[in-house]
Amino acid sequence: MEEKNPNIVQESAADYEKAETDLLRNALKHSYTERFLMMTTLMKMDKMFRSAKITHQPAPKSDK
Repeated sequence: MEEKNPNIVQESAADYEKAETDLLRNALKHSYTERFLMMTTLMKMDKMFRSAKITHQPAPKSDK
């Protein structure tokens, strides 16, 4: 017989397909205007991230 460790949490199996379907159903409840505004916001963010340039400057040494 297998001993049960009281410190291990038993999680139920995740139902990812149902969660994805629920998200899609909730998204369909939004109006076309809300969808359009969200899409334009995402497009603006995409454009901003694509044009971003990451630069690195070494940290100044402290005099001790």
